[in-house]
Amino acid sequence: MRTNSDERAGAERKTDKAGRLPPGQSLTKRFPVLHYGPVPAFDAQTWDLKVFGEVEKDARWSWDEFCRLPRTRVKMDIHCVTTWSKLDTEWEGVSLRALVESGLVRPKPGATVVLQHCELGYTTNVPLETALGENFLLATHFDGEPLAPEHGHPLRAVCGAIPGRDDLDDVYLWKGGKWLRGLEFLEEDRSGFWELAGYHNRGGVWEEERFSER
Repeated sequence: MRTNSDERAGAERKTDKAGRLPPGQSLTKRFPVLHYGPVPAFDAQTWDLKVFGEVEKDARWSWDEFCRLPRTRVKMDIHCVTTWSKLDTEWEGVSLRALVESGLVRPKPGATVVLQHCELGYTTNVPLETALGENFLLATHFDGEPLAPEHGHPLRAVCGAIPGRDDLDDVYLWKGGKWLRGLEFLEEDRSGFWELAGYHNRGGVWEEERFSER
């Protein structure tokens, strides 16, 4: 008699053979909740998203304004540093790459890093190249529904893995900040809250860059 663990192991072997399950990861159909501290309250009347730092001109959108920006949908696999992976997740939101291509956000030539500023003072950093990838999204919806509060409502960044796209940078899920409020463009790298707490500065899933060697 096959058990759930047998079925999961079989699915993981099949997925691993297809090249979609990074080393050290296990599949889940759930979406585990992981965060530190309380879930922030959301007020649509006062919420805004700011873009600043090494950009030609600062930008700011209210919630209504942000919801009117061009939207896109992306299907990708997500991988958590705590070793779970969830495949074929569907996200909807605003592409930073599209904002740059349209001229709504104009990084200065020296910008190399995007530092995400989130509610309650949390931050995390990604290279500009990663943030401009097709697998990096400023997401408002997950699997067709608005984000749940514990998953980052109203806005979170998400960076997943698109199968077959080896040209993109696949990083662990914490590299997309929940409850996002600001994007700061930097000339030089600056560790965020999670990186200062001991997580790896890059967070590559295929290299198992989970924790800092410092």
